[in-house]
Amino acid sequence: MTGRFKHIIIVSVLGLYLLVPLFGTLLYSLAGEWSTTVLPESWTLSWYKMLFEDVRFLQALGRSIFVISASVTLSLAVMLLAIFIMTIYFPRREKYLKVISMIPYGVPGVVSAIGLLNVYSSSIIPITGTPWILIGSYAIIIMPFVYQGIHNSLYTVNATELIQAAELLGASKVKAVITVVLPNMMKGILAAALLSIAMLFGEFALANLLVGGQYETLQIYLYQQFSKNGHLTSAIVISYYFIIMIVTGLLIQFQQPGRKKKFVSANINELLLNNKTKQNKGMEGDLH
Repeated sequence: MTGRFKHIIIVSVLGLYLLVPLFGTLLYSLAGEWSTTVLPESWTLSWYKMLFEDVRFLQALGRSIFVISASVTLSLAVMLLAIFIMTIYFPRREKYLKVISMIPYGVPGVVSAIGLLNVYSSSIIPITGTPWILIGSYAIIIMPFVYQGIHNSLYTVNATELIQAAELLGASKVKAVITVVLPNMMKGILAAALLSIAMLFGEFALANLLVGGQYETLQIYLYQQFSKNGHLTSAIVISYYFIIMIVTGLLIQFQQPGRKKKFVSANINELLLNNKTKQNKGMEGDLH
């Protein structure tokens, strides 16, 4: 048995292990009657129609998208700024940032939620039961994924050397980071964002304890429908996976490595042109 054949078998078994439950859920969401046969006795889309006609489901979906988008954006912005500052100005202290970023791995969601409730229930900041406490906690729990994705991408593109090269061409550190380093890091940033989004869509403990029914998200809605109708619950799960696939496709499409390379090349050419123009003006001034 060749090594390639072994790999095919392993991947096939893993694919079946992951896809068979999802396929069964899809069948159940499309089944009208299914009790004594291997396959459904009748097929229907009425469960999906019922689901997308439910205003409560649409509101829960909108809330989840808002909370997750805000959390990922906040975590990316904070972590990008922190990593760049550490890399450029305090490279020897980056190990402390890594330790801080890994702390959420060791704190269970239930413990974190109880701590937050104890702190903010008697605080002058009234955010308990609101999406803001959920956004803040989500931004923290995805910090390890965001840090690791950005950190790996930063060292893959050799950011320090890119910044130094851009500075030699007359660019400031800020301009070098925005126009040269960030476009090269986009693959790692999007990978971190995708992993964080997928994780947060399945997160239940924090949402249930921090906001519960006061700000019903998709996870809370799914939990409350679980014991009412199995067909409707299956339709919710399949819709959830479909949303994740759409987000994945959009992020992959947004990445567009060919255009990114052209964009980076154009920025480098612009820096070269600006530097050459400055040199020519300096030479003209010396002649006068």
